[in-house]
Amino acid sequence: MADERADALIRLQEQMQARRGIWEGHWREVAERVRPTQNIFQQQRPDGDKRNEKIFDATAPLALPKFAAAVISFTMPSTQKYQALTTGDEALDENSNVKRYLEAVNDVLFKARYAARANFISQSSEVVLDLGAFGTGILFVDDVLGVGIRYKSFPLAECYAEEDEHGSINRLHRKFQYTAAQAAAMFGPQNLSEGIKRALERNPLEKFWFLHCVGPNDDFAPGYALHPTKGKKFSSCYIEFETRTVVDEGGYRTFPFAVPRYETSPRECYGRSPAMAVLPDIKMLNEMSKTVLRAGQQVVAPPIMLSDDASLQAFNVRSNALNHGYVDAQGRPMAIPFQTQGRVDIGLDMMNQRREVINDAFFVTLFRILVEEPQITATEAMLRAQEKGQLLGPPMGRMQSELLGPTTERELDILAMNGALPPMPRELMDRGAEVHIRYQGPLNQAQRAGVGVGIMQTIQSIAPLAQIDPSVMMIFDLEACARELASINSVPERLLRTDEEITALKEQQAQQAQAQQLLAAAPVAASAAKDFAQAQSMAGSAPNQVAPNILPTPAPAGGQ
Repeated sequence: MADERADALIRLQEQMQARRGIWEGHWREVAERVRPTQNIFQQQRPDGDKRNEKIFDATAPLALPKFAAAVISFTMPSTQKYQALTTGDEALDENSNVKRYLEAVNDVLFKARYAARANFISQSSEVVLDLGAFGTGILFVDDVLGVGIRYKSFPLAECYAEEDEHGSINRLHRKFQYTAAQAAAMFGPQNLSEGIKRALERNPLEKFWFLHCVGPNDDFAPGYALHPTKGKKFSSCYIEFETRTVVDEGGYRTFPFAVPRYETSPRECYGRSPAMAVLPDIKMLNEMSKTVLRAGQQVVAPPIMLSDDASLQAFNVRSNALNHGYVDAQGRPMAIPFQTQGRVDIGLDMMNQRREVINDAFFVTLFRILVEEPQITATEAMLRAQEKGQLLGPPMGRMQSELLGPTTERELDILAMNGALPPMPRELMDRGAEVHIRYQGPLNQAQRAGVGVGIMQTIQSIAPLAQIDPSVMMIFDLEACARELASINSVPERLLRTDEEITALKEQQAQQAQAQQLLAAAPVAASAAKDFAQAQSMAGSAPNQVAPNILPTPAPAGGQ
């Protein structure tokens, strides 16, 4: 029997589905030509079927993974800690207790995110691929009992989103299928309808539709922190779609979905993607490919023109085939290939122009520069990095804020509730325990490359003056310049010496220099001591003689 809550949520789901009907047609066109594995919009397709029937040129499908690789390597490479935690107060950040706490929390966060069973790398890659193709990605951050944090990418075809008054996604519905066995494991057989129970015994692999609705909890009460529904800011409800009954209900303290969008237009909830921006070029390139293929086939294997007399006879076009009767008495051929005079090369040039536009949209051309010109100076490399940071800053920055930001907030909430975080210092608790994310990945370092370029260019400009007057270099703190360049170029902190180590090395170098000076002066001192000893010996052997006085003798009075 259907219940009122399930009916209300299904009606809301139908409204959300109707509002995005035009989007689904657009997404289907993109999926057919760019991401065919996700071509399940407005249609049910069997598993394993062919979905690339409309792809005649692979430029866009091959550019999409390169786009994802560029986004991931620039914003969240798994080889480094691309984000840190900060209080937003520089003085408080320098407090030793707060600093150690934030570093410890960040270590716990990254350990959980990249745990073996967390699945973050593979699922975040799927999200970025959806972002490049459809402009919107869905990442679910779940807390699995006995496992910990688990990440799951949901296909956009199954998900329906809505924004709050500030433009942030705060409601998401997912319409999906479970087999009878999966439903029983997820919700318990006692909570399922009689139809699924019968299928569980007869055909456990039979699929059924379910609806998962997550949105703001109208019954939220801060004083009921331990209550399964009232104590959660967001409600969660699983509905068996056919019987319109609730099979599971609960809530989340934080919104469990991260929904990054590439770019949004006014009054639109879903994002627009690079593939959407160049969809006309992608479709045009596919049509050009078909045309050039036909033209090339006619050039390589042209039609054969026959005379009227020979038109009824079979003509064999295979290699070394013998065709009798196709030469007249004068030796002229009676079968002639038809030359269309088609310019296949012009078609290829036009296709290459479309390919460049598509590769530009997916940033393939931008990342190809360093590969094509590997022999460049350090300053040129910094200039290239600065240019990348400027071009990639807006779209990548939005992905950081809409993917990594909500993901981190959800992770910290789960870790705190599971008691996995270290004790918070009193200094931070007194300030309200608020922390912020500071992104420090390659994208942010590329945006700082302008500072490195300024340092290098200034030192190069001052170098001629330093040859005239070396004192002009005294205006620079060369150690600070070196540390800044090391930070910009992502030199690991473990490879840099601390201030204490540098001071100790300077003292050691000063002692070594002093010792070398003493060693250099030792032969002179030994020779002087030897000469003095010889002089004393000679003076002792001749007591009536007086050693000469090397000081100037004053002149006698009167000038004599």
